[in-house]
Amino acid sequence: MGMFSIQPKSVAAALLAVCAGALGLIAAAPQRARADEPSGGVVIDVSGAKRVLYPIAVPMSVDGDAGVAREVAQTASFDLSVASVFKVLDPQSFLADQKAEGLTIDPQKWKDVGAFGVMKYRVSATEIEFRLYEISKGTTSVLHKTYPLSGNARLITHRWCNEVFKYYTGEPGFFGSKLAFTAKGAGTSAIWAMDFDGKNAYKISNNSSQNILPSWSPSGGKIAYTSFMRNNPDLYVAPAGGGRPAQLSVQRGMNTGASWSPDGKQIALTLSKDGNPEIYVINSGDGSIVRRITNDKAIDTSPAWSPDGSQLAFVSDRNGGPQIFVVSASGGGARQVSFNGSYNTTPTWSPRPGKHIIAYTTRDNGVYDIVALDLDAKSTIRITQNEGSNEEPAFSPNGRAIAFARAGQGVFIANADGTGKAVKVWSGAATGIDWGPAPAP
Repeated sequence: MGMFSIQPKSVAAALLAVCAGALGLIAAAPQRARADEPSGGVVIDVSGAKRVLYPIAVPMSVDGDAGVAREVAQTASFDLSVASVFKVLDPQSFLADQKAEGLTIDPQKWKDVGAFGVMKYRVSATEIEFRLYEISKGTTSVLHKTYPLSGNARLITHRWCNEVFKYYTGEPGFFGSKLAFTAKGAGTSAIWAMDFDGKNAYKISNNSSQNILPSWSPSGGKIAYTSFMRNNPDLYVAPAGGGRPAQLSVQRGMNTGASWSPDGKQIALTLSKDGNPEIYVINSGDGSIVRRITNDKAIDTSPAWSPDGSQLAFVSDRNGGPQIFVVSASGGGARQVSFNGSYNTTPTWSPRPGKHIIAYTTRDNGVYDIVALDLDAKSTIRITQNEGSNEEPAFSPNGRAIAFARAGQGVFIANADGTGKAVKVWSGAATGIDWGPAPAP
């Protein structure tokens, strides 16, 4: 393997070539709903071994503004379909008279089409009222929320769907969160951000240079990324809404692959200031070096902080080809954790409480795919296979989904348990995916 066959955090081959030039110049899934579950309780066992999705109907309201009503139905259907626990039923199968039902339901009509749950809503000029029904509990709604219509029906619907997800699973949803990524152009690359479902994309970086490897701060207010705007791969931090970036790490050589600590006070990254790429931790406020994590003649890159802040995953070729290693966040001896094949890169940790799961890019017969490794069970799950070249995974804030880049196609979202089919949310040449924190309630 050559020096730059190992990728900094979430980097594609073309961007590696750019970094190489710079260095050369410088030196679980749900069980069936339990019909006896009391109202308000968790009714989907998301830790169960049986992967049966909960059938839910999202009929479009026939009241109020038709455009807003359609947007609510489309947004809710998308959210629930990518949540990893629901099967959203085809509206063409619905038997109930929506005008006659209004915000109520005829349980038998919905039972006849196979629904376990039904989401109803009504749009008025000033608010959106939502209700959730479980067929087994009859005509009394199990969840009821009304939101002022402040002009953004999509964001309101995301909030409601997070409530629905939490009702059924006891866990927070990720609807309304954001993705950051690198969009590649002719001779340039820019940092972009967008809603997780691909809506409202906007540019973070505003220069004509190479800009790569975005990383959200834990608060969601900042994005760190590497830019060559001053002819060296330096680390910058910009407001998450866009704006002028501030230089943070300007060490000679690589300042790449930023990963924020869970408390936001530190950033792990790759520095090559001494000639060899190594993992360091810097202060997120002033860029000062806090400590050096690795010290090896091999190439160490792509750090990723564990959710509890105690460990760092990274990529190294110290045992031959690039593999995933784990080391204490205070430094010390590192252990190899990936053993499937000879090429594994771009690790990212699942944020699921009590779990120790790392997703990463693996190469099989020249094709790149996403896998998830359970460090405790020592088992690996395939997230993608036989669907193009897939790289650079990022977990959703609740760990239920994974976003990744598919070469030549765009940004996709897939279930983190390996079930279902990946959904495209953005079209174009993308790399360096990172998923922002959970939205505010």
